[in-house]
Amino acid sequence: MSERTKPERIKHLLDWKFWSRQDIRALLDLALRIKQDRREFEDRLHARTLVMLFQKTSTRTRVSFEAGMTALGGHAIHLDWRASNFTLGDIRSEARYLSRNCAFIMARVRDHADVRSMTEVATVPVINGCCNLYHPCQALADVLTIAEDRGGDPSGARLVYIGVYNNVVNSLVSICEAFDIHLTLVCPLRDDSVIDQQSRRRLLDKGLLKESLDAKESLNGAHYVYTDTWLDMEFFNDPAYADEKERRISLMLPYQINSDLLAGSQAKVMHDMPMHLGYEITEEVANGERSIIYEQSENRLHAQNAILIDLS
Repeated sequence: MSERTKPERIKHLLDWKFWSRQDIRALLDLALRIKQDRREFEDRLHARTLVMLFQKTSTRTRVSFEAGMTALGGHAIHLDWRASNFTLGDIRSEARYLSRNCAFIMARVRDHADVRSMTEVATVPVINGCCNLYHPCQALADVLTIAEDRGGDPSGARLVYIGVYNNVVNSLVSICEAFDIHLTLVCPLRDDSVIDQQSRRRLLDKGLLKESLDAKESLNGAHYVYTDTWLDMEFFNDPAYADEKERRISLMLPYQINSDLLAGSQAKVMHDMPMHLGYEITEEVANGERSIIYEQSENRLHAQNAILIDLS
């Protein structure tokens, strides 16, 4: 099929709420297979190109997608939003152009509306590499990490997220529904305009969502505890956000993941990174024996390889 001819339906990844339960579960199985035997898949995307568009800063997203395309026999192009004509031209026009040069587009952008606009015109699959509302690639890596820790099946796991209700939470909520994972949210800081109420309601209706402001009590019986930065990474060291940073620290410090909070709990520790040690999590816990943070971060590679193969 010519890249210039848009088929009736292209499968994109905006968030897991738009995928069927069966497709998500099959994707996890594929990710597990890829991690167990990378050589089986090493030429699967031979001569295919992924364009990686970055408006937001990144370490894990860039490295894992680029290394992943290489491992699968393809090629990845890093495109900095600020060094491209995305800063000048129409997003939809630029996305149409990219579609004629690649097999996939991965967009890590600030506004979900921008990545959605790309899906409306692109003639190749578009992958949401992170936006203000969703972080689906991270969520699949999270479930892959839990699955590995539980012998391959994440179903029935009890996960507690302690932190800001953000894009990571939205995608956790949507993917937990597909695997019957019990999710407890301890989120004293939330912006209702960011919360995906549809996904939240679906998980709540299945009896798999609990919300609390008692972090200690929430850890009773938990298998995993997960946290994230209290302020978006691009704003953490920005003087313009200094007052907001201090406000959040004051509000959130009682919810820090530390040895006192974890005393009496057997929960393993997760964080999507980058970490601000001494804020949402202490260095002792992040690098402690119960931390599975680096397994979780490595799993971005395997989860995204599965996404790329599925969309190819």
